[in-house]
Amino acid sequence: MSKKILKLGIPKGSLQEATFKLFAKAGWKITEHHRNYFPEINDPELECSLCRAQEMSKYVEEGILDAGLTGKDWILENESDVVVVSDLIYSKVSNRPARWVLAVAGDSPYKRPEDLAGKKIATELKNYTKKYFEQAGIPVDVEFSWGATEAKVVEGLCDAIVEVTETGTTIKAHGLRIIAEVLQTNTQFIANKKAWEDPWKRQKIEIINTLLQGALRAEKLVALKMNVPKDKMSEIMSILPAMTAPTVASLYNTDWFSVEIVVDKSKVRDLIPLLLNKGAEAIIEYSLNKVI
Repeated sequence: MSKKILKLGIPKGSLQEATFKLFAKAGWKITEHHRNYFPEINDPELECSLCRAQEMSKYVEEGILDAGLTGKDWILENESDVVVVSDLIYSKVSNRPARWVLAVAGDSPYKRPEDLAGKKIATELKNYTKKYFEQAGIPVDVEFSWGATEAKVVEGLCDAIVEVTETGTTIKAHGLRIIAEVLQTNTQFIANKKAWEDPWKRQKIEIINTLLQGALRAEKLVALKMNVPKDKMSEIMSILPAMTAPTVASLYNTDWFSVEIVVDKSKVRDLIPLLLNKGAEAIIEYSLNKVI
């Protein structure tokens, strides 16, 4: 009987390191070999391939890969017929969706997409950009950009660009001004339709998805553990923003309790002083790998 294998695509490029880290938190260690597009992974049921996010959805659609991670933007650009298993909101900068924006020179007279009628637009996202303007009824000339897209407006090679950004910093650094958002995008976990219909492959894909989602969820959370005297429990409980009811255990031969909660990272800085003020002691904060 042949060994069951799931062929998994990992995005090469800007998302590669963040993807490796996400899989590591989920329980899979991916080890890259230089000059090799087939990294090792500590799971005998998985075979990994590195490929550009721009091409991932085509390889998954064609069955060269069973599943992979790529941007929603490239699925739409390639009009790929794949199963979108889930959204995975992560990036190299921040855990929020990136944006494809329409940008012009800072001193240009263009303020709206309509102002660009008859003008030239440069972008790597050519097919989707053409549809965007066609649906808006704005006639423009969209040309493919092989890179350094932001510089093309400055050099006078085009009138505007459609480029991806997370913070807008690079756009502004090139002296450009954003006049519209064309598309909001994020990483998506996708599967080949035939692979999705295969019971074993589907189960494997769903397991991977569950653990990846758990790892992402854990990035925004921490656990707090503390000791609380019996007479302060009511006050402490009133300020705990736990996901669910806190875990409480009696401390041996005392009238103290051990209290453990999971909270949002952003609340910890303000919460710990409140807990101390209410009588909590020996507060421990620790990170989480997964929250399922």
